[in-house]
Amino acid sequence: MNEEKIINKLLEIEEKLGLLATKEELHQFQAEVMDAFDKQWVILQRLDQERIFTTEWIRRIEDDVNRIKAHLKLA
Repeated sequence: MNEEKIINKLLEIEEKLGLLATKEELHQFQAEVMDAFDKQWVILQRLDQERIFTTEWIRRIEDDVNRIKAHLKLA
């Protein structure tokens, strides 16, 4: 009776171990996650650069508008 319980427990443990990821699978998953993070980082860098350029572009337009207003004596 004890032997049967031990065998059943061992089979249960073996089944659970079969569900665990291998070291190689974990490394592969880590590489995929890091690749995704790298791609997101590139996108964020581009968005930040675009924000900086857009802010500068708006500042130049505002300066032009203010000069035009001054020239037309509207300000």
